[in-house]
Amino acid sequence: MRILLATVTYAPIVNGQAVFTCNLANRLAQQGHSVAVIYPSQDLEEAETLENDVLRVGVKSLNLEFWHPDAYTTLWMDPAVERLFERFRPQLVHIHDHYPLCWNVEQVARRRGIPLVGTNHFVPDNVTHYLPYSNQLQPFFDWVLWRWLLQIYNGLDCVTVQSQTAAQALRQAGLTAPLMPVSCGIDTEHFHVDAAVDRVACRRRFGLDAERVTFLFVGRMDAEKRLDVLIRALAALDRPDIALAIAGKGTAGEQWRKLAQELGVADRVHFLGYVPEDDLPTLLNSVDVFAMPSDAELLSIATLEAMACGRPVLAARARALPELVEDGVNWRLFRPGDVRDAAAALRSLVDAPSRWPQMGAASLQRAAQHDWANVVEKYESIYRSLQKTRGDRRRTTEKVLSSTGVPLNP
Repeated sequence: MRILLATVTYAPIVNGQAVFTCNLANRLAQQGHSVAVIYPSQDLEEAETLENDVLRVGVKSLNLEFWHPDAYTTLWMDPAVERLFERFRPQLVHIHDHYPLCWNVEQVARRRGIPLVGTNHFVPDNVTHYLPYSNQLQPFFDWVLWRWLLQIYNGLDCVTVQSQTAAQALRQAGLTAPLMPVSCGIDTEHFHVDAAVDRVACRRRFGLDAERVTFLFVGRMDAEKRLDVLIRALAALDRPDIALAIAGKGTAGEQWRKLAQELGVADRVHFLGYVPEDDLPTLLNSVDVFAMPSDAELLSIATLEAMACGRPVLAARARALPELVEDGVNWRLFRPGDVRDAAAALRSLVDAPSRWPQMGAASLQRAAQHDWANVVEKYESIYRSLQKTRGDRRRTTEKVLSSTGVPLNP
C-alpha cells in the first residue's frame, strides 16, 4: 500500500508526535509498504531524502522560534503538496495534527477521494502555557483550540488516539468521526530490563551519585511537564539521600535550573541535557525510579520506555498517566501540581526499596502490551479496512472498522 503521512513535526526533532510519526513510517516501510512523509522543513527550504526506505519531503517553512525553538509552519496552500500527490499517488493518507500543512494535505486527499486517517496528539494544555493571560482565559482558549482541531478531524474517515483518556477528551470536545484508541508503541527489544548494566559506572558517566536514590525524568523541558513540582517536592523533603536527574531540553530549562538554586537543591538536581536514544536504556536501568509530573500526557512514551526497563514510576494523577501507573502496583500517583502530595509520594517510594522489584515487574508487564509489533498490526488493519470501502465511506466506515478487533468509539 502507498501511504502518505503528514505532520507538523518530525525527526530529528524530539517530541512525542515526531518520535511516533517517525517510528510508524519506518515500521510501515519495514512491512513492505511504500511510505512518504511530508512535514515543514527544519532547514526552511524544500528538501527531499530517502531514509530507511521512507521518502521524506520537507516543505518550505517558517520558523516560529518566537513561540518555540522547534516550531515550524507552512503556508495554508503549498504547491509542493499537489506535486507530491501527483508523483507518489497515495492510496491512504494519515495526518497527525490540524495545522496548516495537514489541513492542506487533508483538502487534497478529500478532493481525490483518498481514505483519511488522523491521529491526535494535541490537547489545549500544549499551547495555552505559551499564551498571555492563560490562567484567566483558559476556558475560552480551550474552546477555540478544540474548535480549530474539530474543523478538520470531524471530516476524517477514522481518528486514532493513544489512550482511552485521549478518546474521552476528544468525544467531550465534540468529535463525531469514528474514534479508535491505539497505543503510540515502544520498542521492547531496545527498551528492556538489562541486569548486565553497571549501575555505578553509568551513574558516574552522567555525573550522578551512586549512593543516592535517583529519580529520572526524560522528556521535553517545557512548562506543561511541571518539573517545578518535583524540584519543589525534593526541597520540601530535605532528604540528602534523594536526587533528581532530568534528561532533555526545552524552553523551561533555565527557569528550572534557577529554581533548584533558589531552593538550595542544585547539588541534587542534575540536568543531563539531551540523552541519545541509544544511551537511554542503560540510563533507565541505572536509576531507581522514573518520574513523570506532567499534567498534559495523552499517553507518555517516555514513561512506557521506563516501564519496559522495569522501573517503578512516580506520576501525576492526570490525563492518561493513571492508565499506565496504578497506586500500590507499579507505584505512586500524586495530585497534579500538588507539591506536598508529590513529596509524600517521593518519601513513600524511597522508604520501600524492598518493593521496587515487585513494582518494576508490574511495570514491565503493562509495558509489554504497547510493543510496536502490536501497534503496526492494528494500523495495518485500519488501513486495509478503509481501503475496502467505496463511494460514501463515512456511512460504512464504522461497520467496516468494527471487524479490525480494535475497540471502536470508546
